[in-house]
Amino acid sequence: MAELSTIARPYAEALYAAARDKNTVVQWSTALNELAQISSNEDVREVMTDPRLSKAQRKDLLLGLVKSALPAEASNFVDLLVENDRVITLPEIAEQFEDLKNRHEGSAIAKIVSAFELSDAQVQELLVGLEKKFGVKLKPEVTVDNSIIGGVRVTVGDQVLDTSVQAQLTRLRDTLAAQ
Repeated sequence: MAELSTIARPYAEALYAAARDKNTVVQWSTALNELAQISSNEDVREVMTDPRLSKAQRKDLLLGLVKSALPAEASNFVDLLVENDRVITLPEIAEQFEDLKNRHEGSAIAKIVSAFELSDAQVQELLVGLEKKFGVKLKPEVTVDNSIIGGVRVTVGDQVLDTSVQAQLTRLRDTLAAQ
């Protein structure tokens, strides 16, 4: 959703700047990923919008679900999100925070979708070529989707490299339909 990403951007940027200044980027990365997972749960989303609960109760509930150690400022951050009814943006904030972290480190996430399970050796071989193409150190996130029939689809930032059989068939169909 474009709207959620627009809302999440200032939170992610401010949080990243503060974490970088205090040298707590790794802590915040872990905390945000966990908060994002929690807030993605449908039951949690429902509770976060329940008008019968006060904002303090929502904050306490959300923080109570976190298993890992949170940075000292996490309570204030969650309070801000709850107060502004922005808990729903946590997954997007976490994603943008990771993008900022990776950009600062000179790396990026490579979302690799394959029709079949890839071995570690195959992923590493693929990464060598992709890192040359994109010019950054890549961190792979591999998923399997048999609907692409064969090949791989790689997304790095807003760039997509699609060598899947499904994409080739779609291009062939579009070419034949244009004639």
